[in-house]
Amino acid sequence: MVYTDKVIFITGAANGIGQYLAQALYQRGATLVAADVQFDKLQAQVQENQWEAHRAMIVPLDVSNLESWKTAFARTLEKFGKIDVMINVAGIILPGFIHQTAFENIDRHIDINLKGVIYGTKLAAEWMVSRRQGQIINIASLAGLTPGRGLNLYCASKFGVRGFSLSVAHELREHNVFVSVVCPDLVDTGMLTTQLDYHEAAITFSGNRALTVPEIGEVIIRQALEKKRLEVVYPAGRGFLAKLSGWFPSLGVSWISRILLRKGLQNQ
Repeated sequence: MVYTDKVIFITGAANGIGQYLAQALYQRGATLVAADVQFDKLQAQVQENQWEAHRAMIVPLDVSNLESWKTAFARTLEKFGKIDVMINVAGIILPGFIHQTAFENIDRHIDINLKGVIYGTKLAAEWMVSRRQGQIINIASLAGLTPGRGLNLYCASKFGVRGFSLSVAHELREHNVFVSVVCPDLVDTGMLTTQLDYHEAAITFSGNRALTVPEIGEVIIRQALEKKRLEVVYPAGRGFLAKLSGWFPSLGVSWISRILLRKGLQNQ
């Protein structure tokens, strides 16, 4: 599928999933707005990938800062005149048990992972509803489906992203604006590397393997962008187990402590 008529705004575009989506969608004809707080990395991508200025723009964006969002949106509309698709990818993870967690880590998770998604969705929705068309894709996690030992702040933020996305999907559908939330398992990005040295994050590694960035990137494109599915959980098997654990929390707690935690520690 080609996207020659689409202006697509992607946060977290300097690394990992966001970086892959930016390049993949640009290659498929989209007009691209790549946003990230790491602006130097975006500049390097422009040079490496030879993005053409008439259909690609990079913008510095601190997703936790509303004024930064407003500036990025204004620059996008000034140059391209519209935003057809908003993809909120930017996020962080800082594992830790709650009794040992620094207070500033609470703010960082909520401000970046949750408020950043809400800000982007709010601004995109205002513009899209007024024109009765558009699409918003928010990246959550399997951690938004089930509680994760040692990942309490990350889970809180991703549960929030999922709940918020499903709620606004109901609100916006009548305005011809489609919302998708994507819940992937562990992906081989910088977030994986971050967790390797935290024994608190062992549950993250309880799957058989980490997903590759191109793998989950193509799932997002096919299932969320093209098919406009409300919720994309990948892979399906791990997603079912995550939902089962979320439906029956007592079962999940005992099961995680006895089986998945042990496997995660071995894999980690």
